[in-house]
This record gives sequence, C-alpha cells and structure tokens, in this order.
Amino acid sequence: MLWSLIKILAFVAAITALTYGGTQLMEVDGGATVDVAGQEFTLSPLEMVFALGAMVLAVWLGLKLLALCVATFKFLNGDETAISRYFDRNRERKGYEALSEGMMALASGEGHLAMTKAARADKYLRQPQLTNLLTAQAAEMTGDRKKAEETYKKLLADDKTRFVGVRGIMKQKLSEGDTDTALALAKKAFALKPKHEETQDVLLRLQAEKSDWAGARKTLGAKLKSGSLPRDVHKRRDAVLALSEARDILNEGNTIEAREAAIEANRLSPDLIPAAIMAARGYISEGNARYATRVLTKTWNAQPHPDIAAAFAEIVPDETPQARLKRFNTLIKSTQDNPETKMLLAELQISAEDFPAAKRALGDLVTKDPTARSLTLMAAIERGQGADDSVVRGWLTRALTAPRGPQWICENCQHIHPTWGATCNNCGSFDTLAWKTPPASEVAMPSGTEMLPLIVGAASEPALPAVSPVEEAEVVEDAKKT
Repeated sequence: MLWSLIKILAFVAAITALTYGGTQLMEVDGGATVDVAGQEFTLSPLEMVFALGAMVLAVWLGLKLLALCVATFKFLNGDETAISRYFDRNRERKGYEALSEGMMALASGEGHLAMTKAARADKYLRQPQLTNLLTAQAAEMTGDRKKAEETYKKLLADDKTRFVGVRGIMKQKLSEGDTDTALALAKKAFALKPKHEETQDVLLRLQAEKSDWAGARKTLGAKLKSGSLPRDVHKRRDAVLALSEARDILNEGNTIEAREAAIEANRLSPDLIPAAIMAARGYISEGNARYATRVLTKTWNAQPHPDIAAAFAEIVPDETPQARLKRFNTLIKSTQDNPETKMLLAELQISAEDFPAAKRALGDLVTKDPTARSLTLMAAIERGQGADDSVVRGWLTRALTAPRGPQWICENCQHIHPTWGATCNNCGSFDTLAWKTPPASEVAMPSGTEMLPLIVGAASEPALPAVSPVEEAEVVEDAKKT
C-alpha cells in the first residue's frame, strides 16, 4: 500500500516537473534555424528538446537494428548467437521432455513407446550417454536383443559409460546362456568396478559354475574387503570353496594337497559336513584316529548326518559290533534325542543282533515322524525277532511311500540333490544346499531295503537275512495295490 502511494506520488511529481519545464521552455525567446536541402526549419526551444530526444531514439534503434543484422549474419555462418542459443535451449527442453517421458514409459512397461521417446530425445539432446541407455533398456523390454546389444556396445566407447555397457552385454549373454562370454565380461566389469555388489555376485556364481575355485576365493575376498559380505558368511563360503578345490585336487590324484585343503575347509567352517568328512578321512589315511574322531564328533554335535557316521565307522573298520557300539557312544552321547542318533543307535543294535534294544532305540519315531529309513529299520527289527513275512512286508510297504527324511535341498529353489555340492544343479545358486526335510509331497524311495546305511563295517556275516528279490517284488506289488 505504501509502495503504491510512493509510486503514484513519484509519477505526479515527474509529470509536474515536465509540465513546469515545458512551460519555462515556451517562455524562452529565440530558437534555432535548421537548413535541410535548401529548406529552413525554425525550431523553438521546446521543439529543439523534442527533436534531440527523437534523434537519440533513432540512433538507439539504429544500433539495435545493426546488432540484429550482425547476429543474423553470424547465425547464418554457424556462429553461436542469441538466436542459436534460443534454438538450442528449445531443443534441449524438448529433448529432456522426451527423455523424461521415455523413462516413465519404461517404468510403466511400455517398451515401444520408450523406444520412440528415446529416439526423439537422441535427436534433440545429442547426448548418447543418456539416450543410449534408455534405448538399450527399451530394446530389452521389447525383446529386440540385437538392438540392445548394439546400443550397449556404443556405450563401451566412453570411459564414463563403459561399465554400463559391459554390464548390459554381460546380462544379455547370461540370458542367452552363453556363460563363457558372460564370465569374461563379468571379470571385465569387476576390474572396472571392484566394489559393485551385483557384479561380484555374478562373477562369484559363474566362477563356481566353472569350478574356478581359486578365482572365486579371490572374488569372495573382494566382497569381504568392500563390506558387502559379513565376516562369518565369508568364512563359511570360503570353506565351501576350499572344500570344492580339495575335491578337484583329489580327483587329479594329489591326495596330500587335497587333504590339506580339506583340513583348511574344516578349520574355516567346522559345521560344514562334507569338509569334516573329507578332513577326517585325510586324518584316517595318516593313521591319526584321534584327530579324525575329534573332527567328526564336533560336526555331529552341530548337525547329525549319516555320512558322518559312515566316516566314523571307517576309523576302525574291523571292530566287532559290540566294540563299535561302545566306540560310537562318544559320538552320539550329546545328541540322544535327535532322530538321526536314534536311527544310528538302532542300526548298531541290529548289527549286534540285540533287536529289543534296537526297537527301544527307535522309540516312537515310526509313529511320530515316520520316514522310509526308520520304517525299513523297523522291518529289519521285526525280521530279526522272527515276525511273520506279512508283518515285515507291511513295514516295507509303508517305507515305500513314506517321506525320505532330511536331504540336501537348495534353499533358493527347493531342488533336491542326491549329494552335496557348492552350487545348485537347478538354479546355479552358490552355497544354498542345506540338510533338511523336503516338503511333505516329496517321495524319493524306490526301495525301502536300500535305506539301510553301510556303517556296520566289514562284518564276517550279515546280521540280518536280506529280503529276496521275489519278496521285494511282492512288496512293490502290494504297494501299488494300496
């Protein structure tokens, strides 16, 4: 309000001053005579002032017109001028609008629209480091792999976008199943950005698939240094890689280096069952039964497993069933309530031909948590106690359709593996195999009698009469009927 009043007063003062000045000039005598082309013009003082103002305005307009002509001439010759800057800003505005609309289309799943907008943005912006990435991703969305790969290759020319180009082509090769090329590209991407977590994971997985255990351990160390992997997880996975490396060394016939690698894997992760078994067998080959017992007992206490029991039996292969039962007490004393311990103890009692004790060892497993193995053991106990063949066949029939129990299962895709491995055979995930019970629908028992584990050593005579092929055929036929 006050500012408006001040402006009004200033305007009134200016008009008053101009009016007063004009009045004074009109009262002044004299003037000036201007001769133009033989004609005289007589100007009063007031007219002289107006003529001077008009002359100044004309000169100013002339200078502006001259500047416009010069700018137009420069524009036509390609030099940067205000006009060219105006058009440049206009193109830039249209380009960024197209780029923004293309990104929105890409996020919305409209691949073809994103391609169109990317082409428009490239036309206006002329910044391939921005538009090529949008073009490549849009091409991937529309399924145009050739266009996507060609665009990613363009990004390789610029240092700022080289990593993006390598990573994009790597993902293309992975989707095509060309793991050899993908591995080479993953190594290149890792060299460009060693701390990029996704690149580390892809490289580690591909190295594990190609059995490049030494390279995988280096990649794993880089993940630890970059902070993308906790130290405890690193130790576990490093143990998995060391164990896999030991297996390859063993396959090559170098048992000494394999034994050392297995012992290192067991040291890194004592609860890794395959590493403990391999390390224990290395100690057994050296005649060091005490170390083998210590390794297997520690791993058994962490997670009981039938392979541990089999390796524990190898420490003293020729002992009597009674001596073996006594020695195994050091292994199982801390896990009496575990189902694996109960079945192991039942097997040992069967081997010692103490069938009532074997039945007591099984307890209520066959009713509360029946598996093919526990039911097969129950059939063996009934046979040992002299039960009718119909009773034995009944237990074996139940074993044929019962769950198998814990198995090596990938925690990523739930695929079941017959043996442990560093990577999943189905989804390729690294260090995802766990010893656990599969879903209830999984049944993997073709024959119940095959479940009896071979831990009874080199006994002179089998403790139990085997089921004949005829009897087993009858069991299978009964199972089909049921």
